[in-house]
Amino acid sequence: MKAYVIDKYGSGLHLRHLADPVPGPREVLVRVTATSVNPYDWHHMRGEPRVARLLPGLGTTRPLISVPGCDVAGRVAALGPGVTAFRPGDPVYALADEGGFGEYTVVAEDLLAPRPGISATDAAAVPMAGVTALLALGSCAGGSVLVNGASGGVGTFAVQLAKAAGAHVTAVCGTRNLGLLRKIGADEVIDYGAVDFTRAGRRYDLLLDIAGGHPGRALRRALTRTGTLVVVGGPAGRWLQPAGHAFGTLATAPFVRQRIRLADAVHCPDKKALLAQLTALMRAGAVTPVLDRQFAFDEIPAAVRYQEQGHATGKVVVTVGAD
Repeated sequence: MKAYVIDKYGSGLHLRHLADPVPGPREVLVRVTATSVNPYDWHHMRGEPRVARLLPGLGTTRPLISVPGCDVAGRVAALGPGVTAFRPGDPVYALADEGGFGEYTVVAEDLLAPRPGISATDAAAVPMAGVTALLALGSCAGGSVLVNGASGGVGTFAVQLAKAAGAHVTAVCGTRNLGLLRKIGADEVIDYGAVDFTRAGRRYDLLLDIAGGHPGRALRRALTRTGTLVVVGGPAGRWLQPAGHAFGTLATAPFVRQRIRLADAVHCPDKKALLAQLTALMRAGAVTPVLDRQFAFDEIPAAVRYQEQGHATGKVVVTVGAD
């Protein structure tokens, strides 16, 4: 099979011919139809922030992941021993650790979700961003929700999911995306270039900080006394960010009345169940992935470069093969 691999941190992607992977016990071989690009992928390619190399996941001196691509959508190609939930040809998708940037990948059965009635292109946009948005919203059921950084992959899902949960949703984004955010369900929109929402005097029950442009103390000003701040991301940095912003904000949690938590899709144990929830919402028309650009398989390096710029509206999707 063909796949884009990373040999060492900072070396970029290299197209290689590899042996087709073989599924082991309770594993499924998936023929990849589509994938998408996430900050998770290029953080592994760069090994940044460098402080994260000290934590499980990245590897201290070399990448632990050889074929990036955590969003996988395709069809079952073969079954490993003990797999009972799937059959060859089944349309599936998953939030995996790696493999989306190749023509085939192996996925554990307990991570793989059916995608009935959903195109591979739409499904590929969902796993990392959609699961992160669901985790960030938690048990949201109404109330007032502000999404800071609402026009990206996680943000466009969060706005729709919060609205589906009955919340009054305020979306913070740049000027060019104000109309889009209204279209996908935001009750109010704030142009971050014109208004600093942390000083506007409004208070919200739940604040999702995806953009990461404000310190934690400023974000808490925009919360009710018992509100919740969820740190999702922030601007990338070579040594510390966005990990420094996330964990620095979380460190204040024991000393304030408001609740502060992180949204960690990578280590979530319920990925398959959350994908099933997203599948139902998409089939019901309550959530629709917002796609910025679509690239072909041989354009994956260009897709990564485009996503790294941080200006994509919604998701950057790659077509790997025919569905």
